[in-house]
Formats: sequence, C-alpha cells, structure tokens
Amino acid sequence: MSIKEVIGSTLELIIKVVVLVFAATYIIKASTAAYDYGYRIFTEEPVSFGEGRTISVSVKDPVSVMEVGEMLEERGLIRDAKLFWLQELLSENHGKLQPGIYDLSTAMTAEEMMGVMAADAPEEGEEDAEGESK
Repeated sequence: MSIKEVIGSTLELIIKVVVLVFAATYIIKASTAAYDYGYRIFTEEPVSFGEGRTISVSVKDPVSVMEVGEMLEERGLIRDAKLFWLQELLSENHGKLQPGIYDLSTAMTAEEMMGVMAADAPEEGEEDAEGESK
C-alpha cells in the first residue's frame, strides 16, 4: 500500500466520522425538541399563576382554531398559537369552539380556555326544553 492510499483512506475515514457525529447530534437535538413540544401539548402551564389578568376576547364566526390561537397569543393568554392548535386538535373540545365574547384569564390553561369557548356548543343528540334536537 502506498502512502497516498493510506492518507486517502485516513481522510475518508475522518470525513465519515465527522458526518456521522453531525448527523447524530442533529438527530438527538431534533428528537429532544420534538419530545419537549409533545410533552407541552398535555402539560402546558398557564401564562401566570394566582388570579392572573382577565382579558376579554371576541371570537367571530367563521374563524379557524389557528386564528383564535394567534389572537390569544397576541393578547398574552397563551405562549404558542401552534401549540394551541395542536391542543385543540387533541382535546375533547375539538371542533366545538363557538363565536362570542369571552372573559379569559392568564391563570387559565389552554384546555380551560377551550372549555369556556366551547361551553355553548350543543352535544350530539342533546335536546332543548321543547324536545327539539339541536
């Protein structure tokens, strides 16, 4: 084996090891970020503790959940509109947010806010006082 072949093989090995280290580092960081984001879907804390600030918000019809999330984020009620969208997608209130004016607090979790905004939503098969299906 000539010296050129040894140097070429060594450089090739070094390059492969460096690429492998960068790939492993990227995979670990991306996996950690994905896990943390997924964990926050179910455990996100309120913006503030105690009584918090009460803020009135108006939800108009038709409005997407992402638009509601962006409005809540702008008002300081939640930290992340995309996370709110995912939380709504996976919650029992999925598709039940109603238009209206709501008083929400910074001490409420996103799940509690969704519960308030979906409180007027009729359940399937629910009947009003006159026996008519809603």
